[in-house]
Amino acid sequence: MTQDSGLKTQKLSFDLTEDQQLIRDSVRDFVERYVAPGVVERDEEKKFPHDLIAQMREMNLLGMYHDEKYGGGGTDVVSFVLALEEIARWDASLALTMASHTSLCSGHIAIAGNEGQKKKYLSQLTSGEVLGGWGLTEPGSGSDSSGMKTTAEFKNGKWILNGSKMFITQGSVGKIFVILALTEPKLGAKGISAFIVESEWKGFSHGPKIKKLGMNSSDTVALYLDNVEVPEENLLGELNHGFYDTMKVLDGGRVGIGALGVGIIRGALEESIKYSKERQQFGKPIGKNQAIQWKIVDMKSKYEAARLLVLRAAWLRDQGKPYTEEAALAKLYASEAATQSSLDAIQIHGGYGYTKEYHVERFLRDAKLLEIGEGTSEVQRIIIARDLLKG
Repeated sequence: MTQDSGLKTQKLSFDLTEDQQLIRDSVRDFVERYVAPGVVERDEEKKFPHDLIAQMREMNLLGMYHDEKYGGGGTDVVSFVLALEEIARWDASLALTMASHTSLCSGHIAIAGNEGQKKKYLSQLTSGEVLGGWGLTEPGSGSDSSGMKTTAEFKNGKWILNGSKMFITQGSVGKIFVILALTEPKLGAKGISAFIVESEWKGFSHGPKIKKLGMNSSDTVALYLDNVEVPEENLLGELNHGFYDTMKVLDGGRVGIGALGVGIIRGALEESIKYSKERQQFGKPIGKNQAIQWKIVDMKSKYEAARLLVLRAAWLRDQGKPYTEEAALAKLYASEAATQSSLDAIQIHGGYGYTKEYHVERFLRDAKLLEIGEGTSEVQRIIIARDLLKG
């Protein structure tokens, strides 16, 4: 795009680099070979895919954009969201595992950790040696972090953590956790600090797997902390600065959730196109009917719009530019579009769409979480409105 003379020439490109295309294509091949064939079984049996995680570790998918110095893949965030889309197209549960491990637990240590913490803990996470979890949400506090009850008290040279966390992804299979706790309860959100906690430590335990609507092969449990002794050096970031670092972590996490939405929309679209060509009604494929065509076109437009929003947010992060609003926009639009596209896909499939014989009912069950996790749609609208109306 060339502007009038006297102004700088600007180029706007939507092309992926060769490296980005290679990553996307290699992940697509992995998904089609190994992920797609067993997705129905994993969903029905609520089975955590340890075998696939091992393969993803070998492909360096569990620490893609983190620094190679600490065992990461050293890719850009754009490549990361492209990989997430490919996985979520078939198995959103697996994509959620990858996203939460990379963006939340590993992401918090990458953002706030010191050199020693990164060498000891981040390197284990980014290499995929162990999985990580992130403990923010509690039974009585979700969107309102200031309602947190978990406390951390400094005694005899150690931090003593007490409390519980709810809906923790990788809660029973993870080995390293970042736990948010109140160090100055009177200060509310301004008195929250973060700590790196190992699952093997005395007093750290988890509850049974939570029964959920969707994301069934993603591991989700409650965590319990009963006088867990945490070394002083495991304070992550500055004292009472945990909430501020959490906001940065969530910005990155929302880009990942947006990518999951893009993958689900694409799955709904592709499955609907396939079914519309095969299913015959009144002597012709249902895809010949305008009502079906319009739903498919709507899905296509949602896919392209969501994809561009997510890629823009990822690109801004890669450039080191502010992206809080863009991450919220991407997450908001892609998650709601994923739910609507899944509903439309079920409608196109008719009675069969309501059965487990086809994939589209699973897309709907998985998509709904995207409107809730990492900040509800309502929270995203607050973030966006606040940015638009500031000043």
